[in-house]
Amino acid sequence: MEAVIEAIGQLFTKVCGETASRIEKIPQSGSDRVYFRIYAGDKTFIATHSSNTKETATFIHFSQHFKNVGLPVPSIYGANEDHTLYIQEDLGISSLLNQLEAHGHNDYVYDLFKQSLSQLARIQVLGDKGLNYDWCLTAKEFGKQAIMSDLLYFKYYFLDTLQLPYDKQAMLEDFDALSTYLTRTEHKYFMFRDFQSRNIIVQNDAVYFIDYQGGMKGALQYDVASLLWQAKAELSEEWKRSLLDYYMDEVDQLLAHPVDRITFVSQYNGYVLIRLLQVLGAYGFRGLFERKAHFLSSIPLALQNLKFFIDKERVGIVTPEFDRVLHLVVANEMIERFQVPQATAETPLVIEVCSFSYKKGIPLDDTENGGGFMFDMRGILNPGRFDEYKKFTGQDKSVQDFLDQRTKMGKYLNSVWDLIDITVENYLSRDFEHLMINFGCTGGQHRSVYAAEQTARHLRNKYKVKVNLKHTNSHNWVK
Repeated sequence: MEAVIEAIGQLFTKVCGETASRIEKIPQSGSDRVYFRIYAGDKTFIATHSSNTKETATFIHFSQHFKNVGLPVPSIYGANEDHTLYIQEDLGISSLLNQLEAHGHNDYVYDLFKQSLSQLARIQVLGDKGLNYDWCLTAKEFGKQAIMSDLLYFKYYFLDTLQLPYDKQAMLEDFDALSTYLTRTEHKYFMFRDFQSRNIIVQNDAVYFIDYQGGMKGALQYDVASLLWQAKAELSEEWKRSLLDYYMDEVDQLLAHPVDRITFVSQYNGYVLIRLLQVLGAYGFRGLFERKAHFLSSIPLALQNLKFFIDKERVGIVTPEFDRVLHLVVANEMIERFQVPQATAETPLVIEVCSFSYKKGIPLDDTENGGGFMFDMRGILNPGRFDEYKKFTGQDKSVQDFLDQRTKMGKYLNSVWDLIDITVENYLSRDFEHLMINFGCTGGQHRSVYAAEQTARHLRNKYKVKVNLKHTNSHNWVK
């Protein structure tokens, strides 16, 4: 990571003619790309590192084309020769989802959704003109093969994991029928492919788009379905319908002839279904196979979203075996299978999370049953070896950045959480009263403090359980 940060600094100086005063890694989300924020005076920039050079080249090409057409995307300032790094405009950290979480479903947020859909129509129709689709990462067009791929992705990484019995041949025939129906759409333009509220940045009440490198030519309905049916947005049925009408009005202004709304909505419902299943496939892969907690916790909400759709909407084609299996997937007992137990005010369990120094001794557990977890952090590179971090602790941002960017702390903690979550869920179900989790390092100042802080946050966020956080080296209790 140090080599990457050094390369970012050199590229930034080359393309922007300035020297970076600070470069910070931005927390990673679902993709394999790694983002950094560059500070130079009172200005900031974004650097992206990726080993997928074709993806980088595609994003740069699309961005330059969209920018030339006057569409709301970030400016690209330059890339290195092998296309593993590029510098782009920093549009800020406030996404449409952030605005929704901060303000709720009010008029201001509704207007931001309208603005997003208006700009979506523009990037789809205007962005399509003159765009070289040879740059697409996979297929040039989201056609039958791509739709089948999304359906099979759901089948392999989610449906088959549940081990539900179904007629495989009948299911494949239903997949074929549905994908054939959806490819017969009249309007095909640029398709964003991952148009959801996290990829819409709000700056000064205006919206901007990011992460469209997976785009290709495809049906207009796919992107609007992605936005309006995003599980975490939890848009009301009224909002979904009125915003879809607004979007179709905006599209009509850009096309030579208005869309046939009956056919458009019928196929839109089909693309809603495809998108919901694609998301579940992604959650299955990232959560059930890669064991990433964030994606596992998202599965119940995605299933509830799919259940609401199945109960309320209709796709204009009959797929009997597929329909039967989908109803099994969204059954209450299946949703409950993925729901994480949550503590209440009456829950007796209190978890004590401690950091400590091996030089000063291991914390004692004087409760009736004792026991608990003890994790040795000394296999992680110690920030205390470096003069600039010696006076700081794992509660300070500079130390946290060091551990995030220059060590395997993230991988270590994910493994820790996989272990302790099993015990926490069991203790919650059995009304146990106490669990102790200790993190030790040489001085009890940097690594163990950071690990204890992050673990306490993980437990509070995931289980809503009572956590007492204690840094024994500083005698500092946080409850």
